[in-house]
Amino acid sequence: MLNRRRTLQSLAGLSMAMTQALPSLANTPATAAWRMPDEGEPHARTWMAFGAQLDIWGAELLPVVQQDLANIAMAIARFEPVSMLVRPSDMAKATSLLKGSRVELVEQMVDDFWMRDSGPVFVTNAQGKKAAVDFNFNGWGKKQKHTHDAKVAAFVAGRAGAQRMRTSLVLEGGGIEVDGHGTAIITESCVLNANRNPGVSKAACEAELKRLLGLEKILWLPGIKGKDITDGHTDFYARFASPGVVLAGYDPDPDSYDHAVTTRHLAMLREMTDARGKPLEVVVMEAPTTVREHYAGKDFAAGYINFYVCNGAVIAPQFGDRAADANARDTLKDLFPTREVVQLNVDGVAAGGGGIHCTTQQEPAVA
Repeated sequence: MLNRRRTLQSLAGLSMAMTQALPSLANTPATAAWRMPDEGEPHARTWMAFGAQLDIWGAELLPVVQQDLANIAMAIARFEPVSMLVRPSDMAKATSLLKGSRVELVEQMVDDFWMRDSGPVFVTNAQGKKAAVDFNFNGWGKKQKHTHDAKVAAFVAGRAGAQRMRTSLVLEGGGIEVDGHGTAIITESCVLNANRNPGVSKAACEAELKRLLGLEKILWLPGIKGKDITDGHTDFYARFASPGVVLAGYDPDPDSYDHAVTTRHLAMLREMTDARGKPLEVVVMEAPTTVREHYAGKDFAAGYINFYVCNGAVIAPQFGDRAADANARDTLKDLFPTREVVQLNVDGVAAGGGGIHCTTQQEPAVA
C-alpha cells in the first residue's frame, strides 16, 4: 500500500496537548482587499528550505533528500529566482550541492524543509501591495518539533518586504488550493481539526479565510484524519489547473485507505461549482501502480498531484512507472500548454511522505 503523504514523525517528549480555543479570529483588519493569487500567476520568487536533519530522516535518506531538494531548487531556478533557507551548520553542504546555480542561500534556523506549510501564504491587492499571512504553524497539530519553523513565516515575510498579516487560525499552505478567482478547495480533516482550531466552526473559519485570502466560495472535501502528519492536505488530493478545471488524484489500490477517500472526493468534485457558478471540470490523475523499489515503503508518497507551477514551467514528480509517468506528463502538458513540464526523481522526499509542492512556497509578483 502506498501512503500518499508524509508519515507521523512525532519526536520524543513533544506535547500532544491541543491548543486552547481561539478567542478571536480577526487580528488584522482586511482593509486592502487582499487576494491569494493562483499558483500559475507570475511569481517574484520561490521560497524553499534546506532543512533535512538526521534525527528525522535517518542516515540513509538524509543525503538523498538533500540532493532532491537541490535538484528541485535548481529546476525551478531555470525559470525564476529561488531563495532557500539554510541552517548555519548546513551551509557548506548546500553551497556544494548548489554550486553554479542561481539559488540564493539565506542563513536561517529551520526544523525541517516543508516550506509550503511553515512559510507564509502571500496575498496581493489592486494597489500593487503584497502581504504575507502567518497561519501560526504548530507542527501539524503538535506532531513534530517546530520551534524554528514556527518563526519561518515571519522571517520570510520580512525578507520579502511584505506586510505580515496575523490571524488566530492555525493551518498550513498545503491545506489551501485556490483558483485566484474566489474559489478555494480545503480539506475539513486538516483545517477543522481540533489539533489546530479547537472550537472554531466551519462558518467562522470560512469567514476568516474569505477575509484574509479574498475568497468567495470554499469547496470542502472531507480528507482523512490521523493517517499522516498533515491530516490530509488538499495538495495531495485536488489542484486547480485553471479556473473551473481541477486535477484530482485517484488511488486505484483497493487496499489503501486513500482509495475510498479519493473515490469519494472525485464524486463530490464532479457535483461542485466554483464561485462563478460554473460546474467543475474534473481531470483524474491516477497514481502509479509501481515505483522504484529502493526507497519504496508504506510511507512513500506516490502521487502526481503534488506538482509545482512556476514561471514558465510545471515541476512534477516521476516514479519509474513508465506508462503512468508518461500519462502524468502528457496530462500536465495538455492542461498547461504554455509551460515546460519538468519531471524529477524525488524518491528521497517521497519516501518521507512528501512531494515537490510541499517543499515550495511561491511569492507572487506585483505590478
